[in-house]
Amino acid sequence: MSENIIRIKSISQMHELLDLPKPKHPLISVIDASKLMVPEIGVKVIQDFYMVSLKDKSCGLEYGRNSFDFEEGVMTFSAPGQVYTTTKPIEQNDIQGWMMVFHPDLINNTHLGMEIENFSFFNYEVFEALHLSEDEEKTIENCVSNIQAEYEQRIDNHSQRVIVSNIELLLNYSLRFYERQFNTRTNQSKDIVSRFNHELKNYFKSQKNLEDGLPSIQYFAGKANLSKHYFSDLIKKESGRTPKDHINDFVVEKAKTLLLGTQQSVSEIAYDLGFNYPHYFTRLFKSKTGQTPKEFRSVN
Repeated sequence: MSENIIRIKSISQMHELLDLPKPKHPLISVIDASKLMVPEIGVKVIQDFYMVSLKDKSCGLEYGRNSFDFEEGVMTFSAPGQVYTTTKPIEQNDIQGWMMVFHPDLINNTHLGMEIENFSFFNYEVFEALHLSEDEEKTIENCVSNIQAEYEQRIDNHSQRVIVSNIELLLNYSLRFYERQFNTRTNQSKDIVSRFNHELKNYFKSQKNLEDGLPSIQYFAGKANLSKHYFSDLIKKESGRTPKDHINDFVVEKAKTLLLGTQQSVSEIAYDLGFNYPHYFTRLFKSKTGQTPKEFRSVN
């Protein structure tokens, strides 16, 4: 198996590697997925741009630790710097769909450039892809068609604004459709919230906090076999609070019990809960209760 690593720095370089004509726009392109052809497996690809894609079936690509393996049309999103590995040869027409790639320079100094970090699905794993209904797929494809028509037919002083506005519209639709997906999988979501609360209690019951410190969101996401970002969005959607809020509230309630039920100093309680520095514990406790740990202990 080859250990080749290919870093794709520009849209033009991607077109060249895929043996496609030069892109009509230097910072964005919509590529027909049926044109993809990768004869060698084990090739690692790192891209320096964003990619939004819709594909209809397994395409022989591994993203992180997971492989694309879908029977219906689904959307996936990736941010610059993410790594793909080919797991099987890809011939032309093996895949149906499209990929829209755009360089960060396209959205610099725009509203989308400031907001794109809020579209957390760019950091989801592939098995957390967005499954679209037929109508939703048409909505997304209309956005893509508008983008493609704009850079193919007219590049002028307004082109960047029009293109970026349509990308942002596409991403906002995707956010809406992900919310619908969370809602339609509500039983599964509730189960994950329940398991999260169970794992949170078990973390402290087993005293992992003494060895590993305060639990991280990544720890609980791993327990649920989800990416950190997808897990966070799911928990917030289902419970109205972020995983960090759940963790902090649990820690503060546990601290209250220790403050009132033991003679331990505030510093000892902080270290036992998993804080590296007592003043971080004091700051969190006051932000949640309006009192320092010492004040809480003295008035109760």
